[in-house]
Amino acid sequence: MRVWIDLTNAPHVLVLAPLVRVLEARGATVELTARPYGQTAELAAMHGLNVEEIGSHGGRSRFGKGRAAAGRVHALRRWAKGRTFDAGLAHGSTDQPVVARLLGFPAVTMFDYEGARLQHGVNCRLASRVLIPDAIPVEAITAHGARASQVVRFPGLKEEYALWGFEADPSVRESLGVRAEALLAIMRPPPELALYHRTDNPLFDQVLKTLSADPRVDQVVLPRTAEQGAAVRALDLPRVIVPEHAVDARSLVATADLVISAGGTMNREAVVLGTPVWTTFAGTLGAVDRALIADGRLQQLTRVEDLVIAPRKPAAAPTLRDPALLVDLALDGLV
Repeated sequence: MRVWIDLTNAPHVLVLAPLVRVLEARGATVELTARPYGQTAELAAMHGLNVEEIGSHGGRSRFGKGRAAAGRVHALRRWAKGRTFDAGLAHGSTDQPVVARLLGFPAVTMFDYEGARLQHGVNCRLASRVLIPDAIPVEAITAHGARASQVVRFPGLKEEYALWGFEADPSVRESLGVRAEALLAIMRPPPELALYHRTDNPLFDQVLKTLSADPRVDQVVLPRTAEQGAAVRALDLPRVIVPEHAVDARSLVATADLVISAGGTMNREAVVLGTPVWTTFAGTLGAVDRALIADGRLQQLTRVEDLVIAPRKPAAAPTLRDPALLVDLALDGLV
């Protein structure tokens, strides 16, 4: 079996790398492409994935995104033609389902945030199967144009599968210059280029400055883009570390005292690893995050005054799930 996996954002590496290993262990040939954006290719290399970078990111505007998508679809079609793929698999790629439909093989799209309407309006109509967490109702997916028969729901969080076999590396803190005695806060800025996050989000900057005024706290800011990293460095705040390259963020999360992120994947990694985590996401919360907030596993931060800064307590062993289940749900009966 030949499977094509397309990576369009750095967090997608984390969930799809274990699936690549499962497929290869079963004798499949897996080829990977990546959109040049943020640290996607660098993170893929850290996880032992060989990727071919194709296309570009279109920036913040809808016009720019549309033009970049059209160009990338054309380039991916040329790349994929003649490679006789049996299936495609991606997490949120809008390009792969188009190419797969043009070339006549099935594609599976995964995602865990149903609020990206434009993205999922493409994915859900063109993909052969839509794989989502069971916290998301089927009706939220059929609203994007999918048929109910296309939708397959998996138990738990995608991060419970992505962290299968994970062991934290405690040396990552020291390698970044985090003080041994410090309270460690991991910070992830908003997804400012995403169409689903068009709301100004001053809260993140307020938290950054508040924590920098607390001498107990060291902050590691993990930017999405080089521009975000440069902007944080320009603030010249004390005890704020901004790595120049991709790092083992999951080990940082596993040993941190708190995580504050306006995104999704890192928040849910913290939930799984038992690290206190606050979301500053300013868009419409998805079903997964709403369920985690209702369960008290994720906290929503709307005022910097509400933030609790304290040493983390010992966490229970995380609930982890075999990623082979995701491979089975994605591809069984499809190829």
